[in-house]
Amino acid sequence: MSLETKIIADLKAAMKAKDKVSLRGIRAIKTALMNLKTDGSNTEITEQTEIALLQKMKKSRMESLSIYEEQGRDELAATEKEEIAIIERYLPEQMDGAALEKVIGEIIEKTGASSMKDMGKVMGMASKQLAGKADGKAISAIVKQLLG
Repeated sequence: MSLETKIIADLKAAMKAKDKVSLRGIRAIKTALMNLKTDGSNTEITEQTEIALLQKMKKSRMESLSIYEEQGRDELAATEKEEIAIIERYLPEQMDGAALEKVIGEIIEKTGASSMKDMGKVMGMASKQLAGKADGKAISAIVKQLLG
């Protein structure tokens, strides 16, 4: 089932349940998908593209959340937390540290990387292989730890 199909079904369910929080988050995702479809680039929307879009939305809300928390704007921070939770429903499950370390270790073995000079090569492969399954910062931190 494509993301768009899931979104439409969940939007209908949220409307029936009169769940305003879910409606707000799902509508934001639906709008972002429509904008992506109609941006004029004529590129095919793949599952990877959808995951990248959701990750971008989550990252944006995480940045807003930290700003609102710094400024003591609790009501706005709560809204961002709710939307992050809704976006995370549609993202693949994130890998934990141990599993991530194992996969990156295998990539390092495959590439024959031995020092920080090889970080770019490892990061490129890891980013492709772990797209949507792990945060770029987490991948980078583990690569630095294993190569350092």
